[in-house]
Amino acid sequence: MSGRGRERRPRIALVTDSIFPYHRGGKELRYHELGRRLARHADVELYTMRWWGEGGRLADGVTYRAVCPRVEMYEDGRRSTRQALLFALGCLRLAARPFDVVEADHMPYLQLFPLRAITRLRRRRLVVTWHEVWGPAYWRAYLGRRGRLAWWVERAAMRLPDEIIAASDETARRLRGHLGPGARVTVAPNGIDMAAVRAARPAGRPVDVTTVGRLLPHKRVDMLIDAVALLRAGGRDVTCRIIGTGPQAAELAERARRQGVDDLVELREDVDDGSELLGLLKSARAFAFPSEREGFGIAVLEALACGLPVVTTAAPDNLATALVERSAGGLVCAPHAGALADGIARVLDAGAPGRDDAWLAGYDWDAVSETVRTAVLP
Repeated sequence: MSGRGRERRPRIALVTDSIFPYHRGGKELRYHELGRRLARHADVELYTMRWWGEGGRLADGVTYRAVCPRVEMYEDGRRSTRQALLFALGCLRLAARPFDVVEADHMPYLQLFPLRAITRLRRRRLVVTWHEVWGPAYWRAYLGRRGRLAWWVERAAMRLPDEIIAASDETARRLRGHLGPGARVTVAPNGIDMAAVRAARPAGRPVDVTTVGRLLPHKRVDMLIDAVALLRAGGRDVTCRIIGTGPQAAELAERARRQGVDDLVELREDVDDGSELLGLLKSARAFAFPSEREGFGIAVLEALACGLPVVTTAAPDNLATALVERSAGGLVCAPHAGALADGIARVLDAGAPGRDDAWLAGYDWDAVSETVRTAVLP
């Protein structure tokens, strides 16, 4: 065996409080896809809450370790402070674990402080993935007077990593605005599996418009239901499929009933398979994304890859607009139900623009993982 063959593989500790498939969202899918690709080059352990049963968990070459019991991440539709504290305390367990570098998700911020202490004592690097910068105005709207303290925590957390991986160009710009132009920030967007997209076939009942995402207040799925109601009031019945889970599920179903469009709106909380999701996307004619706060918008990227025209809103913190503006048949409208209804009608009348693989290829997970690997293992 050669000397190189006997070299120890680098050890990467990934840290994130929620994981795929137990919790479904952009960051969970990101760690699922990147983790298994990083495992081709390093020994990868992922530290999280206990989402599974007793014992360890091994999947796709990644070893999963629980640092604390699973705690509900949301209380009354907002991030739980208790969960953030317990997860941060649990991350102290990494003090006794072997690693060469820690790569952590920035949410919910508090865990970054013990991770910084541990990596500094061990003389190891701390790399943090930052999906979005909330800023003082959004924190005030989110938490009221407590938002001032939360913004202080976010701003302090930004200064902890040795390097930050930003999920979008706009997030990188906002980070440098707070940290200075010389801040070590690498842009590595969320991605898609282009081979899986090409292999997927339409599945499920055809619908006019669909959306995908966590059912949380800031996703503004209520606005989509209101838009469907406005379209019906104007004499146009538009069928709608909402794919996702979250604390707003029952509330949204009731909203559709009150608006008199429950016969047009289908809520799917049972979609667990990626190929099934792509099939459902391909059975729709358009995609709506009314989120008021989005660090990237991986669901938008998937919809565009499936050839759907996407309607999103010009909410200031909706960074998915960059993807929609780049697409052939996308439309960005004002952030209210009337404009969303008009936008949906326009893209349905215009028809599908077709998929533009040329620029979407840069978002393939294989390409993204190489950027992340270079940042994590320079």
